[in-house]
Amino acid sequence: MKNILIVLILWTVFGCRHKKVQNGNAKTNENPEEANPVKERFAKMEAEALKEQYAGIFTKKDDSTELFQIRSTGVSTLPIQQAAEIFLKNLSASQIERTTFTIDDDEWRKWCNVDNGIYDRQGVSLKELTDNQKKNAFGLIQESLSAKGLQLSRDIMKTDQTLKELNNGSLDYDEELYFLTIMGKPSSTEPWGWQLDGHHLVINYFILGDQVVMSPVFMGGEPIITTSGKYRGNTIFQDEQNMGLALMQSLESENQKEATITTFKTGNNNLAEANKDNLTLNYEGIPVSKFSDEQRQKLLDLIYLYISNIREGHDKVKMREVMEHIDDTWFSWVGNTSENAVFYYRIHSPVVLIEFDHQRVVGVPNADDGKPSRNHIHTVVRTPNGNDYGKDLLRQHKERHHNKN
Repeated sequence: MKNILIVLILWTVFGCRHKKVQNGNAKTNENPEEANPVKERFAKMEAEALKEQYAGIFTKKDDSTELFQIRSTGVSTLPIQQAAEIFLKNLSASQIERTTFTIDDDEWRKWCNVDNGIYDRQGVSLKELTDNQKKNAFGLIQESLSAKGLQLSRDIMKTDQTLKELNNGSLDYDEELYFLTIMGKPSSTEPWGWQLDGHHLVINYFILGDQVVMSPVFMGGEPIITTSGKYRGNTIFQDEQNMGLALMQSLESENQKEATITTFKTGNNNLAEANKDNLTLNYEGIPVSKFSDEQRQKLLDLIYLYISNIREGHDKVKMREVMEHIDDTWFSWVGNTSENAVFYYRIHSPVVLIEFDHQRVVGVPNADDGKPSRNHIHTVVRTPNGNDYGKDLLRQHKERHHNKN
C-alpha cells in the first residue's frame, strides 16, 4: 500500500475517473466495507468535471473559434481504418460490447494517467488479449503512430513493469494493463477514433476523412532511467528534457527572466492533465516573437519532438499548423537553469499546448523526499480552443451532415 504522503500527492495533483470493473485484470472491491476512499475521491472529481459540457482550453480573452476547419490533408488514413477493423473483427462479442462506444460518448473524456490500483479502466486490456488479438491491437497503434511514437509508447509500458518489480509484484502495475476503446465505427467518411488508456500513457486519436487530431496525449514515466530488472537500461524523455533546458539556456539573461514564472520548483506543475478539458489558461512567459532565428528553430525542434509521435505525414500537417501561429506562441519556465536542474516548461499557442514536468517520486519505494525529481516525468499535449478529441471538427461535421449542434 502506498503511504499517506503518496495518497495526498496523488489526490492533489491528479484528476481521474472511476469506472465499473469490467474485466478480470482490474482489482475489485467486492466487499463494500473494503471500498477504497482514494478511488471514491477520484470518482467524485470526475463526476464534477463531467457535469460541464465540453468547451475546451481557452485563454480568458479567448482566441478565434475558427482555427480548425474540415479540409483534406492529402495524407491517407486508410491503413489506420483497416487496422481498427481487423482489431475489432477478432474480438469476442463480450469484448466488443466493452470496447465500442458512440463517437460523442463521454468515454473520450474519461481518462487518467494514474496506476491501476487507483483507477479501473474501460475497454479491453492488452493483458487479457490472445497473442493474435494483441498483435492486432499493436497493429492499430503502429499504423496510427510513427516508429518513434510506437517505441516511446512501448518503453513507457516497460516502466510500469519495472514499478511492478520494485513494488513486490503489486497488481497496481503491469506492462500490459493498457486499455483500448473505439469511438464510432472505423470509416473513410464518418468521424471515429480510438483511445489508449493506462498508467503514464494516454492517447486520444480522432479521425475524420484524412484529418487526424491526436490529443489529449499524456506520456510520462517512472523511473525515467531503469537500473534493474527485466528492462534494465530502458530510458525515456531525455531529448524532451535536455532540449528544453538547452532552449532556456540559449535565451539572453533578460529573456530568461521574462520566460520564468518562478525559479522555485518545489512540487508538480502540470496544469492540463486529466479532468482539465475546460481549463482557462492564459499565455505566460515570453512570446516567441522575441526569439532569435536560432532560438526559434530550437523551439520548433522541441515542438516536433512531441508532434513526431504521430503517423508520418500527419506530423507535417500539424507542424504547418504550428508554424502558422508561431508568432502567437509563448514559452514559460519554472525552476532554475543549471545542468542538473529540475524544471517545468510550457509551450502554448492557439493550436498546441505542450507541458513538460519533473514530478515528485511516487512509485519507486523509499525514494520520495518531497521534492521533484528527474526520475519521474509527465508530459501533456493538448489542442486548445476547442479541438481536443477533434471536438470542433466533429461539431462542424454534424452541422453539415446531420443537422445537429
